[in-house]
Amino acid sequence: MIKIAPSILSADFAAMGKAVAMLKEQGADWVHFDVMDGNFVPNITFGPGMCKAIRAYTDLPIDVHLMVEHPSDWIEPFKNAGADVLTIHVESSERHLHRALQAIHAAGMKAGVVLNPATPICTCTHLLADCDLVLLMSVNPGFGGQSFIPETLSKIRALRAEIDARGLSTLIEIDGGVNPETAKQCIEAGADILVAGSAVFKANNPADMIRSLRG
Repeated sequence: MIKIAPSILSADFAAMGKAVAMLKEQGADWVHFDVMDGNFVPNITFGPGMCKAIRAYTDLPIDVHLMVEHPSDWIEPFKNAGADVLTIHVESSERHLHRALQAIHAAGMKAGVVLNPATPICTCTHLLADCDLVLLMSVNPGFGGQSFIPETLSKIRALRAEIDARGLSTLIEIDGGVNPETAKQCIEAGADILVAGSAVFKANNPADMIRSLRG
């Protein structure tokens, strides 16, 4: 079943607890939590403190996407903050990705890697057996509300073929520009998890939108 992970980057920052608390009744599966450090991307968002705060408002898995340099430094803080999933960029300054993935698992969280739109899937194929998921960015990271990059679909298909050929259970997550039209295309290409920010939080009826995204 397709999972929908609304990104709270598009939620009302002044009412974050309420926004997160409503996601489960609206039909969401995960809460997507974008961490930006102002270095890896030109924006600053949330840290472990916000993760700990929203943990009190939901029992949905919190899916933390680290858009930061030195992501290994944040494994323990996000574990302590209640995160369930932690993904790190292959383009970051992390030199030992295998070790980082092992450390995330040792901390009791699901682990994954993230690829920017211009990064080929060959950069993560040797890591797939250690990944619970691979997050493919379908926009350039740093800001919400961007348009879906169509070339992402060929990456989804190629990654799906690689995962299936090796008999792995690694999930494919897509983040950026997801709306009912692009969601359908991503699902047909082989995606398992869809991150949607503006589409959900700006919708007149978020529950209907989540149902529409799921297909």
